Amino acid sequence: MATRKELIDAVGTRYRSSPLGERSAILDEFVAITGYHRKHAIRLLAGPRTAPQKRRTSVRYGPAVREALRVLWEVSDRVCSKRLKVMIPTLLPALFRHGKLQEDSSLQAQLAAVSPATIDRLLAPVRLAAAKGRRRAAGLSSAVRRAVPIRTFGDWGDPSPGYVEVDFVAHSGPRLSGSFIQTLVLTDIATGWTECLPVLTRDGTLVIDAIAKARDLFPFPLLGVDFDNDSAFMNERVVKWCRESGLEVTRARAYRKNDQAWVEQKNGAIVRRLVGYGRFEGLESLQMLTRLYRAARVHTNLLQPSFKLRSKTRIGAKVVKQYHPPVTPAHRVLAHWTVSTDTKAALHQMAARADPVLLFAEIRSAQAELGRRVDRRGIDERPAEPSTTTMQPLDHGEHQAGELREIHRRPYKRRKPLPRRSRMLDGYVAQVRGWLSVEPGITAVDVLKRLQDITPTGTFTARHLRTVQRSLETWRAEAVRQWIDQCGWEAEPLEAVGDDRTS
Repeated sequence: MATRKELIDAVGTRYRSSPLGERSAILDEFVAITGYHRKHAIRLLAGPRTAPQKRRTSVRYGPAVREALRVLWEVSDRVCSKRLKVMIPTLLPALFRHGKLQEDSSLQAQLAAVSPATIDRLLAPVRLAAAKGRRRAAGLSSAVRRAVPIRTFGDWGDPSPGYVEVDFVAHSGPRLSGSFIQTLVLTDIATGWTECLPVLTRDGTLVIDAIAKARDLFPFPLLGVDFDNDSAFMNERVVKWCRESGLEVTRARAYRKNDQAWVEQKNGAIVRRLVGYGRFEGLESLQMLTRLYRAARVHTNLLQPSFKLRSKTRIGAKVVKQYHPPVTPAHRVLAHWTVSTDTKAALHQMAARADPVLLFAEIRSAQAELGRRVDRRGIDERPAEPSTTTMQPLDHGEHQAGELREIHRRPYKRRKPLPRRSRMLDGYVAQVRGWLSVEPGITAVDVLKRLQDITPTGTFTARHLRTVQRSLETWRAEAVRQWIDQCGWEAEPLEAVGDDRTS
């Protein structure tokens, strides 16, 4: 709007000072730029813009009505104005009866005539004060979001292969600051076929490139994409490109992850299981992730069976779910009648070339390379040597120690020494040691009684007996070792003892 006002000021001066023949050309150019109606543009350019007159505030409802509405709003448990309007005839007699409001016929007439919009206007300062000065945050609303229709979990039905849900998985580690790699996950609704593509940054152009690459990887043509409300998807560039490419664009509801249940399940079952929760940055990490997903896509879609929900029935508080027998996504693609014969033939060839052992070795090798880059910068001073894919057999009993991968979170190790905490007996060490040197056989009970006699009441109680026992045991062991060192005992050879072994 600020730019339009500047344009009106600049063009209006030239428009008014130009002859009648040139005004038409100026008007045509101005309408083409701003999109205004021609008559409205003439009004704007013909004369100087006058400031809008200040609207006079109505004084029909005074402070008494405002205060009565405040009391009614509190008693109604702060409901909205439309519901409060209906409750006013019920609440007023009770408030008059309990003395919360003074009975007045004119006040009753005004409260009966007030509209919900006027109630909102009169209660605006009260509601703002009740919210501690914080206004309600604006919802997720933009022109692009409003132009994309919503599709919930129950709206899918039984679609044909080609309709995918799309989501981002962030590889940011414990902090979201800075730039980090994200994985774009696309899951087909009908078959469960999943493609994962790493993206260097959250940029609309990179999202378009990743979706275009995914269209080549899927064994069937894509028909539609279902996004969440992420700004990386809900922008004019991505939505426009998808529609121009012949893809139906829909979105999930805000803060309703169940609307994208298929892709949300794959985020954990595939991406987090393969990559973990570490932070990855830089081009070299992007290359390692690409290598990992290249092997994982064949292993997951052609070799790993997955369940698919058949029906879900609620019986009281219990939900009974029934699933189809587990089959691979490739099997569902081959069994679907809408998939072409050429696609099925290519998928058969792809399955014939897949080697489970080599694919698993490639996945573990890529995970080991990624493990060296977890929570580190993406560029090293000296590039690491590329590793070869070898299938190392598991050592016998290695599984008993649990699954250990390089990408898993490393255990926390404290680097700083732990400071010694002060103990209650620190101030009486010399005194207790003196008692111990005079009476080596003194017990912990006697030591505790003597400490109780020389200290204020409540300093040492019966609960401190075990503490005294442990300290006394340690001090006695130190005294014995010191006594042995002072005696200077040395082991003598057996020859020096002689034949009399009992001497």
